[in-house]
Amino acid sequence: MTTATDVNQPTLQPAAPTGRRMSWPVLLLVIAGALALTSLVRIITGADGITNVSQMSTALQLAVPIGLAGLGGLWAERAGVVNIGLEGMMILGTWFGAWAGFQWGPWTGVLVGIIGGCLGGLLHAFVTVTFNVNHIVSGVAINILALGATRYLAPLAFVGHQGGSAKQSPAVEPLGHFTVPGLSDGLRDLNDKGWFLVSDIAGLLGGLVTNVSWLTLIAVALVPATWWILWRTAFGLRLRSCGENPVAAESLGVNVYKYKYLAVIISGGLAGLGGAFLSIVANPFYLEGQVSGRGFIGLAAMIFGNWMPGGLALGAGLFGYTDSLNLRGGSENVHALLLLGALLLLIGAIWLAIRKKYVHAVITLVVGALVFAWYAGTNEVPNQVVSATPYVITLVVLALSAQRLRMPKADGLPYRKGQGK
Repeated sequence: MTTATDVNQPTLQPAAPTGRRMSWPVLLLVIAGALALTSLVRIITGADGITNVSQMSTALQLAVPIGLAGLGGLWAERAGVVNIGLEGMMILGTWFGAWAGFQWGPWTGVLVGIIGGCLGGLLHAFVTVTFNVNHIVSGVAINILALGATRYLAPLAFVGHQGGSAKQSPAVEPLGHFTVPGLSDGLRDLNDKGWFLVSDIAGLLGGLVTNVSWLTLIAVALVPATWWILWRTAFGLRLRSCGENPVAAESLGVNVYKYKYLAVIISGGLAGLGGAFLSIVANPFYLEGQVSGRGFIGLAAMIFGNWMPGGLALGAGLFGYTDSLNLRGGSENVHALLLLGALLLLIGAIWLAIRKKYVHAVITLVVGALVFAWYAGTNEVPNQVVSATPYVITLVVLALSAQRLRMPKADGLPYRKGQGK
């Protein structure tokens, strides 16, 4: 018999991910090893740009919209709704953010951009939760609808205003940046020394305190806030229960429809915030096509992070870093990363051999040898390779991490109220 206390405090515990989870000391050791290897590659190749302050600052800015899209996907999928429509919700955020921003100021633009994304989330929730339409079909439809709607509305809203056109909005006032005085200059000077590892760590930290947007701070804070809400509150437990076993959650008095709606609307709002970041901070105007697949990369970052905020943040940082290579010394830096990739593949082959997976080890070693031959036989890489690097990294990371992933058990599955009775 279910009591009122049971209803308010559900005891359902979503299943823990299978497999061993990496402890914090081991994770920090892996990160330190990756930094040391990167520093070694920088010294060998002379490509100082791969870890300088400007590169890291640009990487952080490019990681923010990817991370926000990933957080949006995390909220929806933890409640059992696959959100392929993140791209469209980001597009709505860019348009609504710029439209309100150039008229009433950047912070109003941010708020309206979030609302635009929420509208996309509400539509996705209405179609998938209420009518049980396939989540993938609904998400693709929202992407197409958002693209068509903004393309139709842009000429009506922007033409006739100074700087506006059928594909671009008037400029939005700057939102504001900050640099930590003293610390930023000190880290930059240390980064310029070129010392092994120390200068690389200084470059990484310097990018976090140099020319940082106020909206970036909010976005970074949303990562631990999401973890705390979803894993440390009764609200988060109920929401995750809907993504693991909605029938059991309903039996404990949880209104599954309500939590799915809330999760997908919040998902859309986060994606909309990522879109507003693009049209207000990254570029001070809306430009058709500026989302450029970041919603899908955010979804990949969420999967790479195993549906956890911390892993998602690491994935967003990785994809933001590779994306930043397009803007700063791309050809030279990507060429240096070929050597880094070859070394990582060599280490992977040794690890597989230790685990007695000899076939996989040989294949990995051969691929590593080919990558090293590419590095040794060229002085630079074509611009097309530089542009494709973020997407190639996305595919490689997902392929290598796929075996250790576990999505919520009821993610994407149809659910009807009362179906467990």
